[in-house]
Amino acid sequence: MQEAITWLVMTIGAMGYPGIFLLMAMESSVIPIPSELVMPPAGYLAQQGDMNAVLAVLCGTAGSLVGAYANYFAAHYLGRPLILKYGKYVWITEEKFATVETFFHKHGEISTFIARLLPVIRHLISLPAGLAGMHHWKFSLYTVLGAGLWCTILTMIGYVIGRNQQLILQYSHHALIGVVIFSAILIAVYVRHHRRKSARD
Repeated sequence: MQEAITWLVMTIGAMGYPGIFLLMAMESSVIPIPSELVMPPAGYLAQQGDMNAVLAVLCGTAGSLVGAYANYFAAHYLGRPLILKYGKYVWITEEKFATVETFFHKHGEISTFIARLLPVIRHLISLPAGLAGMHHWKFSLYTVLGAGLWCTILTMIGYVIGRNQQLILQYSHHALIGVVIFSAILIAVYVRHHRRKSARD
């Protein structure tokens, strides 16, 4: 793993901000490049004065958005017709699909934001968003907010810790626990607010 970090530091140092953009776009689509191995090295390079931390975060966030849109468009233009045509063979009826669409239309914003903070799910959330045809500016806004927050956290970890892979993984794990707790609280607040709003209506 230390060799991977060294390689990424050298790669990002050589490619600069376009390298961060490209790696995070790959990470956000279907190529399994953990963001925990991309943004901390950028933070380390910023601490060394070889990069600007704000620009690194902006490039990482922009790359995440582009990668997310790759999944979004793939699901929207390829996945939807296939599901509607062949879904019945795997018990995905049009009624079930409509239920998922309705849920995402109602709760797509909070789902997209929280999913961008969580591993594995962040790669997949663009698929239901694309299938449901989530409005572009909403999808972009909440993807940027979630990805930007996570990129900032990871960049700051690299900025403070440096190239120590063991500490980076340790603090990334702590950050993930904090993010999960934050997400659970946010979901609880959202559900309570939604129930109150439904009761008033």
